[in-house]
This record gives sequence, C-alpha cells and structure tokens, in this order.
Amino acid sequence: MPVDSGKLLKPREFCELIGISYRTFKRWVSEGRIHVVRTPTGRIRVPYSEVERILGEKPEVKETRAAIYARVSSNDQKSDLERQVQHLTQYCSVKGYRVIDILSDIASGLKTNRRGLLKLFNHVVNKQVDVVVITYKDRLTRFGFEHLEYFFKQYGVKIEVVYGEELKDAYQELVDDLLAIVTSFASKLYGMRSRRKKKLVQGFRKLLEEVEKND
Repeated sequence: MPVDSGKLLKPREFCELIGISYRTFKRWVSEGRIHVVRTPTGRIRVPYSEVERILGEKPEVKETRAAIYARVSSNDQKSDLERQVQHLTQYCSVKGYRVIDILSDIASGLKTNRRGLLKLFNHVVNKQVDVVVITYKDRLTRFGFEHLEYFFKQYGVKIEVVYGEELKDAYQELVDDLLAIVTSFASKLYGMRSRRKKKLVQGFRKLLEEVEKND
C-alpha cells in the first residue's frame, strides 16, 4: 500500500530508508538540509515526505497483475461467458489490478486440455501473473480445485473467487458432467456400442431425474 507522505519517522528509521548514518543525520539537521518536527515531549521526528524529496521519487508501489478466466460448457451459453468477463473486468478495475490477459473456454469443467486453461498454466509457471480471478470455483475445474490452488501457490499466484455460491443454473451443467463421466466409464467397461453401456447410462440418467424431482 502507498505510504502516507505525512507519516512521521523516528530518526533511525529515516536513516535506514535514506542509507545514512545517525551522525550524518544530525549534521544535515544542523545544516537545515532536513525538515524535522518536534513532538510535545520534545522528540525529533521526520516527515516521510522528506524521504520522497531526498530520494527524488516516491517508493515504487508493486502492481498486481491479474489474469481473468471464464468458462461455459456449451455454445448456447456465450452470453453468460460475456457476462462473466464483464463482471471480472469490473472487479479487477475496482481492486486496482492490471489485467494482462482475458482467457475463456467453451468446454466441460472436466476437460483438462482446454486451450484457455493451458494458456493460464503458462502464465502461472512463467510468473507472469500474481492473481487469477474467476467467478466460481467450478469455472476453473469441476473437481480438484484445491489441487490447482496449491499448484498456483507454488508460483506465488493466488486464485480469487469473486462469488461465494454457485448459481442454481449450473445444476444442469453438473448433471451433464456426471453423465459424461458415467458414459466414459461405461464405454471403457463394456465397449462403445454395448447394450450394457446404454443400460447403465440410461439408469444413471433416470436416477438424476428422480433426485431433481425430489429436491
């Protein structure tokens, strides 16, 4: 955070920031090269503005570089994808982040080779970002969010989730992802065109429908 220019420093704090000895400090004070103030108890204090004046510039404030990541599962959700990007861009503006890239994918949260996600990984491992901003956890990954969070942390990158709870509309996307898992499992177990595969998938789909009705 920026330092208040009116902050008062102890003489030794001032010496450490400027890089001079206390003896030099006393000489500069006697020569009038430094403006000092005295507290009601008579102690000497130096305004932080003197540090800025002597150094010739204000201390550099480290900027926060952000990457925005948004995702939807199908092409008919493109309007939602645009809303995600808009909300996240506004969020970064309010937080004072510099957005270095806006990444998005139209794919299942189970898919690991998403183009936008892979580019995000490159930004992280190359230390080009400080924070990754997403709307909900499942936008980044359907499962294993904690693993990605730990992975990013090893490179000094933080994940910021703007909204706490997942939208109710995301239920259907979760159902589709679960069906994709079961279908893939059944295909490997029984074969792509097996009747057993179809029966298993249909049974699981029916179970999900019953769960939704009773919810």
